Amino acid sequence: MNTPFFPPIECEQLSDIAAYQNLRLHDALGYLKANSPFYGDLFNKNHIDIREIKTVADLVRIPVTTKDDLQQRNEDFLCVSKNKIIDYITTSGTSGEPVTFAMTDLDLDRLAYNEAVSFTCAGGSESDVYQLMTTMDRRFMAGLAYFLGIRMLGASVVRVGNGIPELQWDTIQRIKPNAIIAVPSFILKIIEYAEQQGIDYRSSSIKSAICIGEPLRKSDLSLNTLGRKIEEKWPLQLFSTYASTEMGTTFTECRQGTGGHHHPELIIVEFLDDNNMPVREGELGEVTVTTLGVKGMPLLRFKTGDVCHHFTSPCPCGRNTMRLGPVVGRKNQMIKYKGTTLFPPALYDILDNIDYISNYIVEVYTNQIGTDEILMHLSGKGIGEEKEKDIKDHFRAKLRVAPLITFASESTIQKMQFPEISRKPVKFIDNREKNGNFSG
Repeated sequence: MNTPFFPPIECEQLSDIAAYQNLRLHDALGYLKANSPFYGDLFNKNHIDIREIKTVADLVRIPVTTKDDLQQRNEDFLCVSKNKIIDYITTSGTSGEPVTFAMTDLDLDRLAYNEAVSFTCAGGSESDVYQLMTTMDRRFMAGLAYFLGIRMLGASVVRVGNGIPELQWDTIQRIKPNAIIAVPSFILKIIEYAEQQGIDYRSSSIKSAICIGEPLRKSDLSLNTLGRKIEEKWPLQLFSTYASTEMGTTFTECRQGTGGHHHPELIIVEFLDDNNMPVREGELGEVTVTTLGVKGMPLLRFKTGDVCHHFTSPCPCGRNTMRLGPVVGRKNQMIKYKGTTLFPPALYDILDNIDYISNYIVEVYTNQIGTDEILMHLSGKGIGEEKEKDIKDHFRAKLRVAPLITFASESTIQKMQFPEISRKPVKFIDNREKNGNFSG
């Protein structure tokens, strides 16, 4: 592919990619030592001589950075004077209090490049027209990143924002974009609206979807229930993505659907166990990142909280870069329920597979004996207590345990899913005493 957004490094051998990243790591460490109050303190306190950190494998000598560090010493991560800051954004607060990130002009250029590379990975080109179904306001990075990336790619963008199925279909019929950028569960909502309104959505101009915020695949990379439901209804080419504000980098699937591709010029990735040591391929590890090329607030060995598998075999698309599997769960959302360890996506997959359930919220709280309790808030056509046994049987068959269930109207569930300050739908509410109150 003859494009500046298919970097040659992605097709090099793994040994060459590693050598390239070792050089970039040297530059990143030097920048942090010279400019970051937080990392300057960390190096001094731990007697770290950055000249001894020669390879990515040597990073184990450096303590990890956590979300608590970002929350408690937010401004100490800033590496530039405030007059160099162009844009302020915040994290979504999915895993705790939101954190502010400051971005320079060069950081915005890097963000645009990241998305241009990612869209190219998903088969995109300057001839595409993307309908953006995510917000660009409320200090949200994702919507801005997509807009900047599409602009750098030379493609067209229609900024509709989230929600309002009627407006989404009016735009599709009026402008005829060929791709959408959306949360997967919202794609089902616009399909439902089209069916109610007699819109022939299968014959529309939309041929592909860049999916954000929710996994489409299982750990074996086959489509999960949500992905299958979309594909069965609307045979789009689905591309799963993984990203976060902190890393400022996206891992996007190519057409092969073999996991999100690593872009080695933008980020170093480790997969760590509970002792902050690297796991082997095939083992679950927490995604831990070191950003490359970030000027405003670069991060070193930042633990994202997301647990994934990774793959290093060559991809049929021609890229040899490491690939991330879908997020199995967030470490701080792990549930210990009646002797079984669960992550919320395992619950979502079962609920998505029950046809008469149209919407849901999973709540976890601490019960009277001090253990985790799961309460599922469910809505759907004609469902009520008579369906409770059937629903619990689905859970027993898959997980050997059955959570508590309560039924609510669709409007009640939607209000829970979209609180006023939320920038994306909430599916999980954590009210456990040990974690405080937050949702994701």
